[in-house]
Amino acid sequence: MKAIRNIKDVNVRGKYILLREDFNVQVVNGVIVDTFRIDTALKTIKRLSKAGARVVICSHLGRPNGKRVPELSLRIVAEYLNIPFVDDCLRKDFLPTMKNGDVVLLENLRFYIGEEKNEKSFAKKLASGFDVYVNDAFAVSHRKAASIVAITKYLPSYAGDLLASEVENLSALLKSPKRPLIVYVGGAKIDTKINVLKKLVGIADKIVIGGAMGTTFNFALGLPVGNSLCEFDKTKVALKILKLAYKNNCEILLPIDKGVGKVFDKNTTRTNRDAGQIADDDVIMDDGKKTTARNIDLLKNAKTIIWNGTFGLAEWGKKWGYSSFEFAKHLAHLSKAKKLKAIVGGGDTVAALDACGVRKDISYVSTGGGAFLEFIEGKTLPGLIPLINK
Repeated sequence: MKAIRNIKDVNVRGKYILLREDFNVQVVNGVIVDTFRIDTALKTIKRLSKAGARVVICSHLGRPNGKRVPELSLRIVAEYLNIPFVDDCLRKDFLPTMKNGDVVLLENLRFYIGEEKNEKSFAKKLASGFDVYVNDAFAVSHRKAASIVAITKYLPSYAGDLLASEVENLSALLKSPKRPLIVYVGGAKIDTKINVLKKLVGIADKIVIGGAMGTTFNFALGLPVGNSLCEFDKTKVALKILKLAYKNNCEILLPIDKGVGKVFDKNTTRTNRDAGQIADDDVIMDDGKKTTARNIDLLKNAKTIIWNGTFGLAEWGKKWGYSSFEFAKHLAHLSKAKKLKAIVGGGDTVAALDACGVRKDISYVSTGGGAFLEFIEGKTLPGLIPLINK
């Protein structure tokens, strides 16, 4: 895509900056479980502060649907960042008290229904009092929200360091990846990844499909799936993707065995069965050990890896996260040794990296899930369009 305007090229000293970040983090019992998206935003925040800007951060958390939901307050994020908190995102009375370098965080944007509806009236109120808008929230830039799209009508708009980095890294990957390029795709639903798979068969050398999505593809080829999660109505779609891959000389690899139990419960006994031997009462909950070994073996000759979507119920721990965790550890080892470039995106996938303690060893970890997939698909994200140099 064309170059986007970057805030690093602007003198921001003394300017009131409205900085859109994605602090939509998981909070359990009043504790932030994963600070990845907050931590990756610090580069932009610190640089703007050091440059003398008056930085006001806005974000969303969860889906309060235009209502004030105490459990979805961003106060907890302000406490983590150790910065002042403003209890209403449309408040302006604190602005005159700010000094150069100050940073504050506004309350949840989605406490106003106008945010998700991309309402101009809400965006205009939000923009009031500011000199410049900075979008640093790549993970939500595929959504038409007021703080992502409509806001750009009222303020000079630029990309932050994190957003610019995402665009730069993913653009380079799509333009001229080092080959062989192997894409690993997991997760549950084909629906969310149909278009990206169609795109990827045109650029990848191999695509490995695992998880529940791999189960659906196996079913489309006539293999038994037992009493498992499977999109039985997506067989035609799966077969079309396989045919498209064949036409594009892209090899697709599917699960050759699965980890199964007799009930859908993390404490049930695990058994590994070949894909053609799944019993009627088996519940598939992970890719099998043979599949995992094959997936790891493919890494030896690869130069670029894209990974999105876990291969099983990694959130249930080692027993049902075996295929994802083992793959993550080997991928990280080769990435750290500079044997290949690894690009990983998607919340569950990043969580698997964290569970293994290897995220820091991956070449590039994207903050985006849906945005990551849509960018790879070739779409120009709504949040990026206003930032493109004319």
